[in-house]
Amino acid sequence: MTAVTDDLPVRRRSWLAASLRFARRQPLGTFGLVIVVIAAIAGLSAEWIAPYSPTANDFAAMTEPPSAAHWLGTDQFGRDLLSRIVYGARTALIIGFVSAFVGGFLGLVLGVASAYFGGWIDDVLQRVMDILMAFPLIIMALAVVAIFGTGVQNVIAAITVPLVPRCARVVRSSALSIREVPYIDAARTSGFSHARIILRHMVPNVVAPFLIMLTAFVGQAILAEASLSYLGLGVQEPTPAWGLMLQGGAEEYASTAPWIAIFPGLAIALTVFGFSLFGDALRDAIDPKMRER
Repeated sequence: MTAVTDDLPVRRRSWLAASLRFARRQPLGTFGLVIVVIAAIAGLSAEWIAPYSPTANDFAAMTEPPSAAHWLGTDQFGRDLLSRIVYGARTALIIGFVSAFVGGFLGLVLGVASAYFGGWIDDVLQRVMDILMAFPLIIMALAVVAIFGTGVQNVIAAITVPLVPRCARVVRSSALSIREVPYIDAARTSGFSHARIILRHMVPNVVAPFLIMLTAFVGQAILAEASLSYLGLGVQEPTPAWGLMLQGGAEEYASTAPWIAIFPGLAIALTVFGFSLFGDALRDAIDPKMRER
């Protein structure tokens, strides 16, 4: 018990040292992580941060410019933009993270299974992946939404489907090289089950590219959700969403109340930019070839 207790401060110091080393070597990645953390904190604590209800209408304060009462102004319905952006962070991150993790997990399973079994299983899975990847992400998402309808759950499904083949293809390429190493043959000859070989020997060796893809997928999912909501096929009113805020006033009020479009657009751009920066830095930190440079 004492040994375990004494080991905890050492682990904390090692994590702190690794974090400081990452911040020193990857300043842009650290900046991106700070953006992501701020967005996550805003979404998780929206009830305490937002000064107003995101759905409260004040028809006496419609399209008011930024002021002391409304720091980012109000929209065409008199709703406080800061409150809607803060609550919109929750919507964007929930859809982004759930879509990325579900799509990434399914892609991980299919990619590793395709590389491990090979043969006709690999051929069939890869041809299905080719068909799905023939369509751009947003086009595939539009098709899924058109079939199943709008709403948060359907938007998550619509974004998840096109992410699966992108993850599966990258994971498969990494798993193919791992399949040929001697310890995989040794595990087979030892009588280990396919599930044990995949889970204990192949999956851990593709975790690094998988984690890097997840950060990129979250940014792509947030952008896809905003695009679908802007087109009226994503999140619906009264749920606050950044793309929905752009749909409501981006064009009609571009000259008279530009803040209605500027601030939600900045929220989308900064969040996606933050995930992109952090993903690039994570790749450089994990990839041994990049560390040698």
